[in-house]
Amino acid sequence: MTTHQTHQTDPANRSDQPAQPEQIERLVRSQRPEQTLRFLGEPDRAALAALFGLDPARYGALLDRFDGQARAAAHELTAEPGFAARAARLPFAPGQHVVAIGESTTADRLSWFEVLRHLLPDGVRLTNLAVPGSTTTQALAQLPFVLGFQRPDWVLCMLGANDAQRIDGTPLVSPAETQRNLAALHDLTAGRTAARWVWLTPTGVDPQRVADYPHFRRAGLTWSEQDLDAVADFLLTRPEPVVDTRPAGRGRYQEDGLHLTPAGQQSVARALVDALAGPTR
Repeated sequence: MTTHQTHQTDPANRSDQPAQPEQIERLVRSQRPEQTLRFLGEPDRAALAALFGLDPARYGALLDRFDGQARAAAHELTAEPGFAARAARLPFAPGQHVVAIGESTTADRLSWFEVLRHLLPDGVRLTNLAVPGSTTTQALAQLPFVLGFQRPDWVLCMLGANDAQRIDGTPLVSPAETQRNLAALHDLTAGRTAARWVWLTPTGVDPQRVADYPHFRRAGLTWSEQDLDAVADFLLTRPEPVVDTRPAGRGRYQEDGLHLTPAGQQSVARALVDALAGPTR
């Protein structure tokens, strides 16, 4: 699960140490500065490339490569027995706008949402509004932008894992506030739009890898399965469709124990399709 803003603790972000190419590629994959700089207007590719210390051609090549990897992951799924038929039964129709709200699990340019993009027919518009590091409180503050400017027909929401982040044992957002925010995100959207809502639970963590990861340890950051399970358990009580992504993410974490591997993201995309496709006709 890609929940934490890794650039905050990543040595690639230190001014006394030049970023290496693999570190820059990781940042381009995981960060979407255009989502946090909306107040400056729509940034062009050159401006975004400069934020990573890249020229526009190199930045564009990286984006194209990540898109190609997401497309390949979708192609692998459609080669699985019965999967293409299930994907064809997804409820998203041409002409509809599907919006994702989330944190870096979803913002990842190899995320389940980017894989989903290549599983849907032409004419379905997908907009990834996920912000790495976002809490439910921050997502709630951004909701007027989503409702006022995006006008979604569908909202796919995967939030809550950053709320459960603990700093020296103190949760970033209290469990009660997380539940209030999640409910408010849905209820405010339902009150102003006809958009249909789908929840995705946090995917979980590998506790030992999280504890051993030096950047988390240095910053005093921890995540626990119990805290994340509490978010998932709350979502599973909601009347809206819920995709429990915990089985999909299990064992598919990067070295920090928190962020999903590309295989983990592909597995979440599979779980979403299986949950939403409906029974076989």
